[in-house]
Amino acid sequence: MAAAVGASLIGTQGAATELEDRVLVELNLARTSPETYAARLREYRTWFSGSAVEVPGIADAVITREGVAAVDDAIRFLDAQKPLSPLKTDTTLALAARDWASMQGPRGALGHVSASGLGPGDRVSARGGDKFVGENISYGFDEADLVVLQLIVDDGVPNRGHRKTIYNGAFAYAGAGCGTHAVYRYMCVIDYSFYPRGTFLPPTHSIAP
Repeated sequence: MAAAVGASLIGTQGAATELEDRVLVELNLARTSPETYAARLREYRTWFSGSAVEVPGIADAVITREGVAAVDDAIRFLDAQKPLSPLKTDTTLALAARDWASMQGPRGALGHVSASGLGPGDRVSARGGDKFVGENISYGFDEADLVVLQLIVDDGVPNRGHRKTIYNGAFAYAGAGCGTHAVYRYMCVIDYSFYPRGTFLPPTHSIAP
């Protein structure tokens, strides 16, 4: 697994952090080479004892909801998944993702919608982009491969919405924003879009949750 990044993870003056860059690299590896992540999950599966998984380099065991069942489901999915095109980095999406990590992390909050009812599309729109977007959020890890692995396994999420978002072939752009979290120590927000900022999305399209 990749080495941990220090506690101060939000980039200054809009510069991407090392973790944010690596998350996008890992996302593209997962999309372009699903068999690579299937192999990683087969190794990850061996770390389980019941519902607990002992991740090398992490002191405390991670308690899962589904145990190896979710891992096996992800492996089956990846074994059948065809490679997809890599995502291009989009600065507008990255800034919106960092906005949410900066707002949510210090409060230890969870989810995609603010107390005032604003969601990912509103945040991207506020940064000058198009509001037709998808979003994933990972909590608990500051290693890029574990962030992406967590989203692909999607433990406890019946519709596997995070996994579906990663493997939505219509998404072409992404931006990540990572930071510390008051409850789960770390978080990474990933926003996805079909088109670069300023391009209108035809209303016939839809996005995964």
